Amino acid sequence: MLWQKIDFSAFYETTKFEGCLKILLKSIIMLFEKKDQLIGLDIGSRSLKIAEIKKTKKNYKLNKFVMADIVSGSIEEGVIKKPKEIADSMRQLWSSYNIGLRNVAISVGSYSVIVKIINMPAMGEEQLQESIQAEAEQYIPFDISDVYLDFQVLGENTNNSNQMNILLVAAKKEIVDNYIDLVQMAGLNPCIVDVDAFALQNIYKINYETGNENIALIDIGASKISLNILKDNSSIFIRDVALGSVQIDQKIVSLLDCSLEKAEKIKLSGQSDEISSEDLRKVVSSVETEWCNEIKRAFDFFYSNYPDDEIAKIVLSGGGANNKEFYKFLAEETSAKVETIDPFSSLYIDEDRFDSSYLKKIAPQASVSLGLANRKVDDK
Repeated sequence: MLWQKIDFSAFYETTKFEGCLKILLKSIIMLFEKKDQLIGLDIGSRSLKIAEIKKTKKNYKLNKFVMADIVSGSIEEGVIKKPKEIADSMRQLWSSYNIGLRNVAISVGSYSVIVKIINMPAMGEEQLQESIQAEAEQYIPFDISDVYLDFQVLGENTNNSNQMNILLVAAKKEIVDNYIDLVQMAGLNPCIVDVDAFALQNIYKINYETGNENIALIDIGASKISLNILKDNSSIFIRDVALGSVQIDQKIVSLLDCSLEKAEKIKLSGQSDEISSEDLRKVVSSVETEWCNEIKRAFDFFYSNYPDDEIAKIVLSGGGANNKEFYKFLAEETSAKVETIDPFSSLYIDEDRFDSSYLKKIAPQASVSLGLANRKVDDK
């Protein structure tokens, strides 16, 4: 968890009685919400995904899932460009779908986060809290005062019992604070700020048996590809690449001189009177070749650090994860098995409330929000 607090500053700054009353009532409502329950809110560059799941004695149950597009250009490379428009969309979704909970877990992309596995002498939790900042300064390439720090003890170092492996996470304060401000602008209470790659890892572990093989979780979003390699169920390598499915839209725009919205429709339908199926296939293939090349470069870097390891399986998620031809190409180029994640597979789904065909269609895009929805207030 990178950040957590309840901010009542707006209450003190409001001078009108009506404004104070609304904020006070909202605060009272929050007190009566399930204290540890959170809504997973995935704020993407093209859409918002909202999920609520509940852990029962037998399984996990899907309580709510909502996905809606946001205004094009609202978020670019993780930077929020149109906060008011996004906040308005959030408020509308909470109202339209009668979402009662306002405590949310959100996430940021790895481009604003540095994740390192470091070794430190074995010590207690209290001593580690005091030592971690000084240790982190060796690994953070910018001023330590400009980041939020968090860490997780992974266990004893297998090569040295006097050392322990630490997962160190540093997130840029400016980016994190902007997302917090956005969520608060929508009248929501941000309790946890996670990392996209960790949220994806979270939902993967719920739905799949994790053995000793190395797994690469790759999320292909609109404007970025996030890669998270798991070894012994722990994240050991994370990288974001500024590529994504919007590249396809942009190439269609350059060919047809049309709007991004029209290009998106052509991409999704796979056909148009203005471009032949063959030419469209070439556009898609050229972009996916770029994706594959960047993924291979990331794998090469991983293998340079872990020469004795092999990535056995790639699990794809995100809006760009539905192309079977890309699966085959990626499998051939990486010599790994490739499949698409199904984040709903182990969840109980009430078919009277949810359209199973719709959930199947959007499953890869739902993964991060569902991973966030499994977080609890005050967990690590």
